[in-house]
Amino acid sequence: MSTDDRVAVTTGIARLHASPGLAGPGRLGLVTNHTGVLPDLRPAAPALLAAGAPLVALFGPEHGLHGTGQAGQGGTARRDPTTGLPVHDTYRCDGEHLDTLLLDSGVDALVFDLQDIGARFYTYVWTMFDLMVSAARTGVRFVVADRPNPLGGLVSEGPLLDPAWASFVGRAPIPVRHGLTCGELARHLNASAVPRAAGAPAALTVIEMAGWRRPMDAAATGLPWIAPSPNIPTPATAAVYPGTCLFEGTNLSEGRGTTQPFEIVGAPYIDARFAPALAELALPGVHFRDLCFVPTFHKHAGRPLRGVQLHLTDRAAFAPVRTGVAMLATLRRLYPDDFAWHTADGGAEAAGEAGRRPFVDLLWGSDRLRRAVDAGDDPLALCAPPAPPAHWAGADVLLYP
Repeated sequence: MSTDDRVAVTTGIARLHASPGLAGPGRLGLVTNHTGVLPDLRPAAPALLAAGAPLVALFGPEHGLHGTGQAGQGGTARRDPTTGLPVHDTYRCDGEHLDTLLLDSGVDALVFDLQDIGARFYTYVWTMFDLMVSAARTGVRFVVADRPNPLGGLVSEGPLLDPAWASFVGRAPIPVRHGLTCGELARHLNASAVPRAAGAPAALTVIEMAGWRRPMDAAATGLPWIAPSPNIPTPATAAVYPGTCLFEGTNLSEGRGTTQPFEIVGAPYIDARFAPALAELALPGVHFRDLCFVPTFHKHAGRPLRGVQLHLTDRAAFAPVRTGVAMLATLRRLYPDDFAWHTADGGAEAAGEAGRRPFVDLLWGSDRLRRAVDAGDDPLALCAPPAPPAHWAGADVLLYP
C-alpha cells in the first residue's frame, strides 16, 4: 500500500498546489515552517513555485522557518536557501512594526499554512491573528490553507480567555482546547476580534480540506506527523499538552529537556505519594506512572526529579484540561510548602511585586484557577464539561461535519 492510499485528507495547501488560482490574484507571501508540506512531504514553498504560484516571500512564526528554535525564540534566516525567497520573522512582531513588514514585503496576499495543535496557548494561531489584523489594516488579502486539528474537532474544553489577561499565549476569548481548525478559527476571529483590533475584518479566504471530518484525530487523517515545534514530538504530546502546558506556570518541570516533554512532569520535592493520589481521582482515559528523570535543560536541568508520566488509555474519553487542573490541585494539597507558581518572566512569584503576573494566569486566561488552587477550592468547578466547538464559536463558523 502506498502512502497516498493511506491518506484520507487533502489539505488546503495540497489543493492550492493543484490549483494555484485558489489564492486569488497577485503576489503571494507564505506563512509557513517545516510543517508546511504536501502529503508526500515535499515542502510547500518550492512545490508552489514549481506549480507556477506567484510566491515572492516567506514568513516564519515562533521556532523559526525550520522549527529549530526553542520556546520563546524566533528565526534567524533572512533568505531561504532552497527557494532563494526572503524570509521575514514575525515572532514578537505586531502593531505598526508588522504593518510595515507586510507593506515592505510587496505581497498582495498572505497564505497561512502552519500545523496548529488545538490549544489556545500554542502561538501559531496568534501569529495568524496578528497577521490577519495587519492584513486588514494594510489591505493585504489573507488566505488560510486549512489543516486538521490533531485533537479532532468534536470537543472544546476549558474557559474562554478574559481579555484582561490577553497576551501572545491568548489574544482573544477562545477556550483552552478550542476544537477548531485554523480555517474555522480564522473565520471566528475575523467576525469578532479582528474588527475590534483593526477597525474592519480582513479579506479572508479559507481553502478548505477535503475528506476531514470532526471525529478525526491526527492518526485518522493518514497524513504524516511532523513535530510542530521541538517540544511537541508526537501526537501523544499534542493530546496531553492542553492540560500539562499549565505546568509551565509552576516550579515543576513540564518535561522539557527530556524525550517526553509534557507527557511527564516532576520536581525535586515530589515523593511516592503523587502517583497514587492521582490514581485515586479515577480521571478518564489516563493512567499515571511514578517515575524519576533528569532534564538536560530548562527547569531543574541536571537535577534528579520525581514525578509522573501520563499514559493515555482512551483518547476519546481523556479530558486534558480537567486532568491538568486536577494534577495542580493535588500538588497544592500534597506539597503546600514546596509547590509554587512562576511569573511570566520565569521567576518565582513575588507577592505585591508590580508588573509581574503569574504565568499560569496568562495560560488559563484569568487568575481564577490560581486563586482556586491556592484557596483549596475545587478548581474542577472552573472547567465546564467538554462541549462541541459550536457551543462557543457558533455553528456558522464550522466548515466540516
